Amino acid sequence: MAVIAFPVLPDPELVLFDLDGTLVDSIPDLTSAVDAMLVALGFEPAGQEPVSHWVGNGAPKLVERALLAKSAEPLTDALLTKANQLFNAHYEHHNGEQACVYKGVLAFLQCLHQQNISMGIVTNKPSQFTEQLLERLNLTHFFNLVLSGDSLPEKKPSPAPLLHAMDFFAKGPQKTLMVGDSVNDVKAARSANVSVVAVSYGYNHGEQIDTANPDIVVDSLAELLC
Repeated sequence: MAVIAFPVLPDPELVLFDLDGTLVDSIPDLTSAVDAMLVALGFEPAGQEPVSHWVGNGAPKLVERALLAKSAEPLTDALLTKANQLFNAHYEHHNGEQACVYKGVLAFLQCLHQQNISMGIVTNKPSQFTEQLLERLNLTHFFNLVLSGDSLPEKKPSPAPLLHAMDFFAKGPQKTLMVGDSVNDVKAARSANVSVVAVSYGYNHGEQIDTANPDIVVDSLAELLC
């Protein structure tokens, strides 16, 4: 059986994961929803590369960034409301259709499970889409706690979700690890005094994740197995 090899935390008891860009490549489905929303409103579609730079602060922020990139006029509340309705309807229907679990993720999750290490999700994705995506990709059973962007009053980069998760599992920061792909994950972990592993393949608004100074950067979670 493979074992976990964490250079920054040799014996973790709790591992918290970001979702989009860390465990799952959801850009194809998000792009489909963003482009459908833009076209319905009379704008040109954006495509995957811009959308990958806009992801990371929840669906409403993704929609706002897409509109700001396409509209020459100031955004109104009415436009934002309509855009979010269009995006949500499309994404709810197609969420998980093209998304895929990154290579190395399943082996890593299975190894943690076999070693009885607690696992949780801490994402800024709205709960209606988080739970749906986990179920469609058969990942739900790995996690005893799923915190989405609307689960608590504050979301990442606030440390509040990480602190809540540690309370839920009764684990201290010295035994907890955060795994993510963006500066929001690193900032939340630092504020919660938690070690943080970053993956290089995620989104992070188009910036290299090593500039956020995580404890370690890996190209695949399989690198942490030995």
